[in-house]
Amino acid sequence: MSLPADFQWGFATAAFQIEGATEADGRGPSIWDTFCKIPGKIAGGVDANTACDSYNRGADDIALLKRLGSKCYRFSLSWSRIIPLGGRNDPVNQKGLDHYIQFVDDLLEAGIEPFITLYHWDLPDELDKRYGGLLNRTEFPLDFENYARVVFKAIPKCKNWITFNEPWCSSVLGYNSGYFAPGHTSDRTKSPVGDSTREQWIVGHNCLVAHGRAVKVYRDEFKPTDKGQIGITLNGDGTYPWDPEDPADVEAANRKIEFAISWFADPIYFGKYPDSMRKQLGDRLPTFTEEERSLVQGSNDFYGMNHYTANYVKHKTGTPPEDDILGNLECLFYSKSGECIGEETQSFWLRPNAQAFRDLINWLSKRYDYPDIYVTESGTSIKDEDKLANDPKDKEKLLNDTFRADYFKNYVNAMAKAVSEDGCKVKGYMAWSLMDNFEWAEGYETRFGCTFVDYNNGQTREPKLSATQMKGLFDGLMKKN
Repeated sequence: MSLPADFQWGFATAAFQIEGATEADGRGPSIWDTFCKIPGKIAGGVDANTACDSYNRGADDIALLKRLGSKCYRFSLSWSRIIPLGGRNDPVNQKGLDHYIQFVDDLLEAGIEPFITLYHWDLPDELDKRYGGLLNRTEFPLDFENYARVVFKAIPKCKNWITFNEPWCSSVLGYNSGYFAPGHTSDRTKSPVGDSTREQWIVGHNCLVAHGRAVKVYRDEFKPTDKGQIGITLNGDGTYPWDPEDPADVEAANRKIEFAISWFADPIYFGKYPDSMRKQLGDRLPTFTEEERSLVQGSNDFYGMNHYTANYVKHKTGTPPEDDILGNLECLFYSKSGECIGEETQSFWLRPNAQAFRDLINWLSKRYDYPDIYVTESGTSIKDEDKLANDPKDKEKLLNDTFRADYFKNYVNAMAKAVSEDGCKVKGYMAWSLMDNFEWAEGYETRFGCTFVDYNNGQTREPKLSATQMKGLFDGLMKKN
C-alpha cells in the first residue's frame, strides 16, 4: 500500500467560510451575505462577517499550513471581492484582486502549491438581483467566463484551477430544498419564490456551460504559456444496496450516484446526461445545444472528488414526485440485515465508511476511463464537538480529536489501496477543513476543522491531533513507494 512520491496532500477551505471582512476593501455582497440576513436561515442567527478573519490573517494561515507540512492548499476566491457587482461590464476591484495575487505569491514562497476554486457557492448578489443569477442560461455563463478570464490573467503562477465546487449543492440545496442561498423552493413557508420541480436542473445545466466556457478560455488563452490544469469538483456519496439480493436495490444504488455525480460528469466525459435521469425527468432536464455540448464535453483535465459518507439505498416503486432529486429511492444508514453504515457525527447526513470511499474511487475510474483524480475535500464533523469548544475545561479533549484522526487514517489508507492495488490514478488529497469555520446553514454549531478556531478569543488557531498526524500519515505511505 503506497502513494506516488509526488502525491499532493494538504487542506482545503472556502472564501465565504473563513475570510470575514465582508465589507473591506471594496468587496460587494454575495448571495450568502443576503441569505444570512433572513431570520431563521442560519443556526444561531449568525453570519460570516468575521468568520476566521482569514482575509486579515493570510500570513497566519500560511504559517499554519507550513507547520503542518502541507504540500498544497485548496482555497476559493470571492467573486464579489474581485468584481463587486459581478458582471462582465462591471468594474474590477483591484484591491480584492491584489489580495489573492499576494496570497498566491506567499504560498509559493512557503513551498505550498495553490489549488484555486473560482466558485464555491458565493455568487455576487447583484447578479442574482439583476437577472436571476444561476438561473439565467444566457448571462450567467458569460459573466462567469469574464470573471475567470480576469483571474487567470492576474494569477498566472497558479497551475491548478477548479471552476465550480459541488454544483449539485448550488443546484439542489439552493433551488430545490431552499436550504442554501439563494433559498429557492416550492415550499412557500420557506420562500416566496422557487420551483422545486425544475429550477435545480436549469441551474445545474447553466453551471456546466459556465464551466465549459471558463475551461475554453483557460485552454485557449492561458494554458499554452502558464502550463496549468483545470477541472471541476463534484460531490457524491458511496452507495450500497439495502438488500444486495434485490436487483432493484442494486440498480438504485448505482442510480443514486448517477443522479448526484454523473449528472455533471457524464456531460463532461460523454456529452450527455445519464439515461436514468432523462428517463425520470423528461423535458424538465435541459437539452444541450450543439454549441453547449462542444464547450462541455471534454472540459476536464482532472476530476475533482469531494467525498465524505455513504448510504444504503432502497428502491422505491411507483411514479416519483416531480420534485424528487435522488432518483426514486431512499437513503438509509442501516441495511436490510441491520448493518450500520457508520458511526453518527454532528452532521445528520454524514456517517464514515472508508471502504465506500475506495469503492467510489473505483466506480468513477471505471466509468470515466481512469482520469487523474484529486480528492479536493474529505473529512468529518464530530458529534457535540462544539460543546467541548465552548467549555475551557474540555480543551484537551477537543484538541485530541481521535474520531477525526481515525477518519483520515482510514480514508487515506483506503485511497492508497485504490491507487496501489486497484490501479486508480489519485494524485492528491485535501482534508476538509484546515480549520473550524462558518458551516453554511449550520453556522458555527458544526465544526469540520483540523485546527480549532476559538471564536470567543479573537479567532486564535490551535491544531488538533487530526492536523498534526497528517504529515506522518502521508510520509509513511509515500516512502513505501
